[in-house]
Amino acid sequence: MHVFTGRADSRSAAVRIAHEVYDAARAAAAAGLEIPHGRPDGWGACGYRPGWELDWPAATAGRWNNSYSWARAFDGDFEL
Repeated sequence: MHVFTGRADSRSAAVRIAHEVYDAARAAAAAGLEIPHGRPDGWGACGYRPGWELDWPAATAGRWNNSYSWARAFDGDFEL
């Protein structure tokens, strides 16, 4: 499992942006550059593992609940 976080207007946009962040991290690593940690929209990568290929067609997106936080996201029906 890989977790990407950031704001998006829809679930499909979240997967698309996560894929962009992953591709940028992979390209930076291949070029010997620092992994880009933050985009203006708040998305970024903290690392990259060469050889790990993600299954993007199977990727899903949803609201993330931090199990260590005192605040919980609304569990009702929502759209990202």
